[in-house]
Order: sequence, then C-alpha cells, then structure tokens
Amino acid sequence: MLLDYRVRQRDFLLEISRAITAQLDLGEVLRRVLNASVVMLAGQVGMVALRDASGEYKVRATVGLDTAKIPALNTILRELISSVEEGYSREALDARMKRMLALLGRPLQQYVALPLVFAGEPLGLLIVFRSYQGAATPDDIQILQSFADQAAIAVHNAQLYERIDHERRRLAAIVQHSADGVMILDAGLRILIFNRALERMTGWRAQDAIGAPVDDVIVWKRRDGMDLADALASGWPATRDSDTPETLYVEGDLERRDGLTLAVGITYAPLLAANGQVANIIANVRDITHWRQAQEMQNVFISTISHELKTPVAIIKGYAGTLNRQDADWNPEVIRDGLQVIEDESDRLAGLIENLLTASKLQAQRDMELQLGDVRLDELAARSLERFAPQTSRHEFVLNFPEEFPIVQGDETRLRQVLDNLINNAVKYSPDGGRIEVGGRVEPGHVTVYVTDQGVGMTEAEQERVFERFYRADSTLSRKTQGTGLGLYLARAIVEAHGGSMSVTSRPGQGSTFSFTLPLTS
Repeated sequence: MLLDYRVRQRDFLLEISRAITAQLDLGEVLRRVLNASVVMLAGQVGMVALRDASGEYKVRATVGLDTAKIPALNTILRELISSVEEGYSREALDARMKRMLALLGRPLQQYVALPLVFAGEPLGLLIVFRSYQGAATPDDIQILQSFADQAAIAVHNAQLYERIDHERRRLAAIVQHSADGVMILDAGLRILIFNRALERMTGWRAQDAIGAPVDDVIVWKRRDGMDLADALASGWPATRDSDTPETLYVEGDLERRDGLTLAVGITYAPLLAANGQVANIIANVRDITHWRQAQEMQNVFISTISHELKTPVAIIKGYAGTLNRQDADWNPEVIRDGLQVIEDESDRLAGLIENLLTASKLQAQRDMELQLGDVRLDELAARSLERFAPQTSRHEFVLNFPEEFPIVQGDETRLRQVLDNLINNAVKYSPDGGRIEVGGRVEPGHVTVYVTDQGVGMTEAEQERVFERFYRADSTLSRKTQGTGLGLYLARAIVEAHGGSMSVTSRPGQGSTFSFTLPLTS
C-alpha cells in the first residue's frame, strides 16, 4: 500500500514537472507550480514569492488567499529574508511565519517553505500552509526537493523568456518609432520587417511590403553606389581585420509607390550566421532631402561669397593701381574720388568679413555678445534712411514712429545692422521702386519695428526658410542682386539675443513686411 502511494506520488511529480517545464509563460508556470505544490502537500493556502532585481521577495502567485493581503505579506517576507541573511534563526523564522498564519485568518497549523534555487542563485520561495501538523519522512523531503528543483528550472526558463520577450518588444518599438526608415531582409532579399517611417518615405504599407522582394519596393530613379544584389554577387560583405563585416552605403532618388521621388541614403549592415553566410541584412534608410538642400546652399554660398569678396578687392586694386601710375599726373579731386571709392569698398569688404566671422561664431557658440545701452530705435531708423536715400531715386522712404517712442536696452551697433539689412533688402527686392516704410508700435511689454516694401514679395515656402543661414530665394532677381544669404540670419540672431523675435509677412508681387520685437524694461 505504501509502495503504491510512493509510485503514485512519483508519477504525479513527473507529470507535473513535465507540464511546468513545457511552459514559458511565467504567470502560467507559477500557477501550475503552486497548484501542484498545494495538492502534493495537502495544503489549503499557497503562495510563490520571486526575487526581483533589487533582491526583494514579492508575492507573484497565490492559491486560497485574499489578494488584498499581499502588501502585508510582502512586508513580512522582507523582514523574513533580512533575518535569514543576517544569520539563520529558527525562532525568528517561526515567529514571522506565525505572523503570516495570523494574517491569513484561517485555521492553519503548519507551513512548508521550499526555496527555489537555480545554479546556486536564489530565485524565490514557495510556501504552502495546511490545517494539520504532519511529519515529513526523508523520502518525502527528497521528493519535495526534486519538485522544487524542477520548479526552479521552470521559473528560471520562464523568467529568461520573459526578459527576452521584453527585449524583443522593446527593440520592435524602437524600430517602429525610429525617425529613420528601417527594414530587415532575409538572405533571399525579401522584406521581413518594414517600419512606419519607411511607410511614409516609400508610400508602401508594411503589410504590402513584407514578403516582397526588396527591389520591388526600393526602386531607384537615380542611384549613386552599387546595387545591393550586385554587391552580394561581387562578394559583399567581406570582413577585414576585424570580425565585423563592412557596411554598404547607397544613395540617390527613390521612386515612391505614388510616383513621386525622395532623396534617400541607405546603409546596409549584414548579420552573419555561424558559418559566415549572410542570414539577414538590416537597412537604415534616411531622408537626405534637407541635407542635399544644405549642401546646395553651401555650394551656392561659396560661389556667391567668392564673387562678393572678389568684387571689392578688384575695385580696390584697380583704383590703387590707377592712382599709383607713374606716367599720370592726377589732380587732387580725382585722387580724392579714387581714395573715397577705395575707402567705401574697404568698408564693404570689412562688413562681409565681419558677417562671416559673426555667423561662424554663432554656429560654434550659439550665442552673441552684446554691448547694452539706451537705444532710441526711431532715431536709429531715421539715420539709416538718411544713409540709403541718396543711393536710389526710385524709392520713397517714409518714417512712421509715434511720438515719444520708448527707449529700449540694446546694442546700438547690432540693432543698426538689423535696420540697415532690412532696408537694404527692401531696396534690392523692389527694383521698380515704390514706397519703403520704416515704423514702430508700442505694445504691452515690448515694441515692434517694421520695414515694409512694395517689391516682388515671397511665397510661403520662401518665407519659411528666409531666415536660414546661406538661404537666398531662387528667383531671377535674387541671382542678379548681391548678397551672401547671411543678412537675415544674422538679423534674427541679433534680435533673439536681445530677447525679441523676428517675422515676415509677404505675398508674391505685393511686397513684404519684416518685423522684429524687442522687450521693454520696466
């Protein structure tokens, strides 16, 4: 009879062990372990506490227990584990377990606690409470310990799977929410993963792209660099001095599914199997439209600035050479006129260089040094108009400031640069002449200064970029007029350094109004 009981007990243990070790869901593993333990020990209440990353034991599964009591049980567990770590005491252990029995509020008389240990590392604690006192034989203890060991393996595997699954979901979220397009290809160059950014770039839905050959989705209208399939056929990827294979970069104009094109750069990174063969290819796709625009702007700037610098240098050199001719006897008036031209062009050259240095410093340091003092913007604007009035006969200059316009704190030299730039642009971009008005308004907490012209105006797209460094509107007039594309960039930087802001309103063919605000000191 006793032998039959032992056989059934072992069969039950084997059946339960197979069931729990076949599971990878941690919650299900804990439920099966606990139910099996309660059945084997003829208990009424059971719980499993697992050790978390901080080393604390917390109840994760229960049987026959009011879940509202879990926080209190966690507190007792914390005290219990601390007392064991400080030095094992049977009396202290029994005292805390009796507190648990009292907390459960049921006619329970005995507890059985099984530590869950894997490879010498404590994972948790399994406790079963029962309503009677019973002595366990050495054989019972051996069977229970075997069960605890199997349970520990199942819990360890489930925890490992849970961590792997969490990492998988975390990486999937990173891929899906990446600002760059990401796709993963198999060894046959079919798409396995296709993120949302790539949907926006290509016009393909992920559900349509996944499973398709990459060449059906990534269609080049113009390509710089080797095609992926050709690169693989040519021996890519090849490892060099390290075990890390080289990446492949391709850029060009991608033809979207809707027929539009987009400038992209794609970096292909191979993932190799143990035998060195390509298992997957990870592609990072980046929209390089703005980068290309920046490159084009920089190229235009270099060409423009070369011309802008050459012009005053050539004029200075020409007048200096002329005045220095040994075979000429110049009268004083000609010499004065020539020297005036040299001085004016030198000032122009110095201004260009100062703008370049200021722009470079702003890009590096992100701030601007100001020499603050009292500034009367209405008087500053009046002096700027006086300087520009003799330079044109086709424009009518109007000053429109209210009386007793308030004094502001600012750098007068820098603010004069802002006004000169805005008035100069108003003159350049209204070639047919017209009214140019410079005025101001007093508003709560700040003043507003504006410059309005009746010139060619701008589109909304141009208005969005007009304050960018090196930007010049793409028009016939822009190409004919002098400029480096730094004036408005520096003007806005100066205003913002004063704590203000700059804006523009314009319509093509109806002129433009540039405005800036400066704060009033209380």
